[in-house]
Amino acid sequence: MKDSIILVTNDGMGKAPTPQLQHILAAKYFELLLQNNELPAAICFYTDGVRLTVSGSPVLDQLKALETKGVRLIICTTCLDYFDIRGDVQVGIIGGMPDIIEAQTKASKVITI
Repeated sequence: MKDSIILVTNDGMGKAPTPQLQHILAAKYFELLLQNNELPAAICFYTDGVRLTVSGSPVLDQLKALETKGVRLIICTTCLDYFDIRGDVQVGIIGGMPDIIEAQTKASKVITI
């Protein structure tokens, strides 16, 4: 999975009936990912997914741990500016769509959660 990337496009995981369940699922996913010996090369956040990287996110600890282990966290500038939350980013690098496209083209597998 080292040359795979994960795309996060929701404020949480899936299309659960409540934001709370989406956050619980995302937290569990990232916790289990941390326990895995094969981490992805990058996790890209865009659209509502950027909300997981800002102050108050329920998955900040897991994302910081993934970043510490060498996973590149790329956050869409356009989306942050659209939601006016760029100043609230707590983890990862603020990049653009070119950075996300580069990560996708280098990856052998792209997983969307």
